[in-house]
Amino acid sequence: MATLGSLERAIMDVLWDARKPLLVREVLVRLSEDRALAYTTVQTVAERLLKKGLLVRTPYRNAFRYAAAHSRDEHLSRLMLEALSASTDRLPVLARFAQSVEEADALALLEELSRRTGQSRSTT
Repeated sequence: MATLGSLERAIMDVLWDARKPLLVREVLVRLSEDRALAYTTVQTVAERLLKKGLLVRTPYRNAFRYAAAHSRDEHLSRLMLEALSASTDRLPVLARFAQSVEEADALALLEELSRRTGQSRSTT
């Protein structure tokens, strides 16, 4: 799973924020608030995202509606796991990550890990 280019990321952000699958022209309208783009450019990038497995599409009249294949949280989690898998020794990477995140995030992660392992955590 490669990182996204700026237009790919913008399209994903629009679709992640949408409450329903969108037509290319609806994506274009939401993107045109920030930049001028051609319909065909957005359509081409949406198709590229579809091939990467990041979007799904459903037929709608003579067009398609696009939606994110996974939530933003799932996507970011997959990116983090992919980055972690690049290391043959994960412990130093995990330790550096734990030392680098803000304290509130570290506590939230610790709580989730405790829940996953079935261990309770003291709040002292």
